Amino acid sequence: MQSPLFAYTEVQSAERYSLQNERLLRVVLNGHEDVLARQGSMVAYQGMLEFDGEYQSPGQQQARARTGEGLDLMRCSGQGTVFLANLAQYVHVVEVDQEGLTVDSAYVLALDSHLHHEVISVDSQYGVSGSGKYNLNISGQGKVALMTSGQPLVLTVTPDAYTNADSDAVVAWSSSLRVQMQAQTSSSGVWRRRGNTGEGWELSFMGQGYALVQPSELLPPQDAVLGQGMAAQYGMGQQGARGANQGNIWTN
Repeated sequence: MQSPLFAYTEVQSAERYSLQNERLLRVVLNGHEDVLARQGSMVAYQGMLEFDGEYQSPGQQQARARTGEGLDLMRCSGQGTVFLANLAQYVHVVEVDQEGLTVDSAYVLALDSHLHHEVISVDSQYGVSGSGKYNLNISGQGKVALMTSGQPLVLTVTPDAYTNADSDAVVAWSSSLRVQMQAQTSSSGVWRRRGNTGEGWELSFMGQGYALVQPSELLPPQDAVLGQGMAAQYGMGQQGARGANQGNIWTN
């Protein structure tokens, strides 16, 4: 059989994590350490592998119930190769060191099973109840595979160069950074987009480290209907972008 499709055969690599292409992750398992992957992200595998739901402690379940943030994981074990992807998003492999990584759980594809993850909060500068943001803090020594909608931008944050980004476009940042959620508006108009600019909440980064931003302010939808009405326009409630994409946010 002959076809241009044979240009897309498996890309061999000795690395545990490697990219088959920019939207498909290849992970090699040697029977010693498992990998935790987003539930439903396996698209193919070779060898003797098993896939099991990852146990969630009562504390992890309570954290998800309170914050809506977390990871719904499956444990991949055995000997072989597994290919992981989600909605054809771009995949990026990140080495986590002692500095740690803070990430929106919606953009985690896979991680080493020995890494620790817990829910943390980013407070609003206005102290308005419910206007803060919850994320995952991943710590330890190992690798995490992140996803972005489009090719991302890595911003360098230094003590003399503060950096701001739209909170819906931020994917991850160095845990060593000081972060505050803010809006360039008066507190009385905190839920309104700024004037006629269409901009709302921002994350302000201070310190020394990096912030990862994607060229999209919405999570990729699981279906084609995002909702209608004023709530959808402002990205709030069950009709907003977050409410319409709850299936993309997975538990810890």
